[in-house]
Parts: sequence; C-alpha cells; structure tokens
Amino acid sequence: MACKFYLTKRKNILAENGHSWIFSNEIEGYDGEYKNGDIVEAYTYDDRFLGKGYINDKSQITIRILTRDIEEEINKDFFKKRLKNAWDYRKKVIDTSSCRFVFGEADFLPGLTIDKFEDYYVIQSSALGIEKYKSIIADILVEEYKAKGVYERSDAKVREKEGLESITGFLTEPFDTMIEIIENGVKYYVDIAEGQKTGFFLDQKGNRKAIHKICKDAEVLDVFTHTGSFALNAGVAGAKSVTGIDISQIAIDLCRKNSELNGLSDVVKFQCENAFDILKKWSDEGKTYDVVILDPPAFTKAKDTIKNASRGYKEINLRGIKLVRENGFLVTCSCSHFMNPELFKQTIAAAAKDAGRMLRQVEFRTQGADHPILWTSDESYYLKFYIFQVI
Repeated sequence: MACKFYLTKRKNILAENGHSWIFSNEIEGYDGEYKNGDIVEAYTYDDRFLGKGYINDKSQITIRILTRDIEEEINKDFFKKRLKNAWDYRKKVIDTSSCRFVFGEADFLPGLTIDKFEDYYVIQSSALGIEKYKSIIADILVEEYKAKGVYERSDAKVREKEGLESITGFLTEPFDTMIEIIENGVKYYVDIAEGQKTGFFLDQKGNRKAIHKICKDAEVLDVFTHTGSFALNAGVAGAKSVTGIDISQIAIDLCRKNSELNGLSDVVKFQCENAFDILKKWSDEGKTYDVVILDPPAFTKAKDTIKNASRGYKEINLRGIKLVRENGFLVTCSCSHFMNPELFKQTIAAAAKDAGRMLRQVEFRTQGADHPILWTSDESYYLKFYIFQVI
C-alpha cells in the first residue's frame, strides 16, 4: 500500500488547482513508510485524494504528481499512454521531424524531457522519481516510435537540488551522436552528446521562420548564435550578409560546419566574441545592420537574481538597438521564466529610451507548440520573442 501524505490547511496550494508540484512546507504529515523515489499518494488536510506521484524529501519540491486517478498504476502501460498522448498532440500542431516530444509538467510527466531529432531521441531527467523508469521509457521509444537510438543528457544543474549526480550516455546500443536534421529548410548538425542542453534549441522553430520576411537582402547580425540557427535562417531567407557571434569557439566551429552544410559559407560567417564587449565596441564605432538578432541564454534562473538579469537584458538591447539602421529591425527574446513578460517589456522600453530610438512592434511570439504552456503550471511559460522596427 502506498504511503499517504497529507497537506496543510492553507490557501493557494498549487497542487489543489492542478499543478503537479507539492512543496515541503505544504505537507502536514504522512501515514506509512516510503523510500525516496517511491510512488506515494497525496491528500488534502480533510482527506480528499489529490493525486499519486514520486517523492523526494531531499528536494523542496517533495512530491511531483503523475496522475489524479487513484486507480491508475504507474507502470509501462502508464508511460505508453502518456507518450501516446504527447505524440498525438504534437502530430496535430507541429512538424514532428525534430521536436520536443515530452515537455515535463506540461505533458503530465514532471521531471522528464524528451527531444526527438529525426529518428534519435534524447532523454533528460531532472527528478529522482523518473530515474527508475528511464529504461522503460527508452524501450517504449524503440518499440512504439521506431527510435534508432536513445541518449541520456541528465546533466542539468537542477539535478543537484534533487541530490542527483550528472548522468550522460547511451540508453540503447551506441550510435553516432552527431545527428543531421532539417528545420525550416535549413540543415544542421546537432551534437546531442556535447551540445548545450540536448544539443539544439527546438523551442524557437516558428520564431526562426518568422524572421525570414525581414531578412531578404539585409545585412544581419545574430548575437549569441549557438548553433547558428537564426543566422542560417537569415541566410536561407536571402540575406545579403550574416554575421553570427558566440563566446564559445566550439559553438562557432559547429556553426561554420552548418553554414557549409547549407552552401552558405560565403554569406553566413561566424566570429568567436564576447557579446557584451563586441556590441559596445561596434556601437561606439558606429557600425550598423539592417537586422540585429539577440537570443541570449537565460540570464536568471532564480528570483533573487532578476535585478542583475534585468541589467544584462537592458545592456544588450541598448547596444543592439544602437546597431540597427533607421527603419531596420530588432529581434529580441528572453528564455528565462523569471524574466516575466511585463518586466521584459519594461526592460526593452527602457533600453530604447536610453538609445534615443522608438520601437514599432511587428510581432510578439512565444515558444513553439511542442513546448506547450499549461495554464496550471506557470513555469511552462518562459520564452518571450519580439520583432520590432527601430525608428
């Protein structure tokens, strides 16, 4: 029999409103025995069943709910059903050749991320409870979704909060981890073993397509280029010239291979630079572009660093705006959940004011539909993406 946990009597407990997380300070007590990673049952203070999920008392997020059905068993059939639901949804809303297959809480599998790159899959676990199910999930991907290979990239820092070490490696027979994919007509080499996160940021697929219309015949600067994805989309869209910059020489080397793969080496070029330093230098020199793209990493992953992050976002947007020619375009985004939409909007507005320029909004977008925003899970909304004309 599963151990039963009882919540405190208080308002605004997220799990009572559909969220999958139960925090340590929301638990009044428990009845039974458990080991961390076990499936336990959660109840309200007045004995109403809330759900079943895995427990880890070393984590501030103590219980992560998997199901609200008291009769549902957490076994291979359960994961088959969850993966089928996730896949059926994505087949309707997005090109699934390469996509995020499972987006954690938003697909009712908290702590689990699965990215699909053509016929290869990357699993990332960020919670203790998912650890014992990884081999089952890999088997399902092979049996039901014809995976040619499954690789694990459970190396995110957030695992430390769960008392977990980093784990990477094959969950199937070994294979070449440099995968070639196509997105928006652009070819990429994706390094799923050594690249950032799972090797490629799939959440910007639609946003990369959205810049095509403003990049034709343009001189384009792509800052924080990573795998060169925005730069290459600009090149495919018919840009006159594209410069991509990134602080990582490893990233730049892969960008150049991707440029060559698309026959764009003469148009799309890359430099290893510190973005903050080079943007200041070039704006001081009066250098300008028709389109400037700013796609930085998350400057904050916690509430207590938002102030410093805001300064960072303001600085790069100020420099970026100064580099845009009159009536040119600024593409700017934030992938930090804690940089909420209103704060990001205020930060961009302050940067434009200090730059002495006006912004005319062309488009606002968010993450792709394969990274769905679940309204009972605020953390699932993180990406803000703007296209502005700079006047």
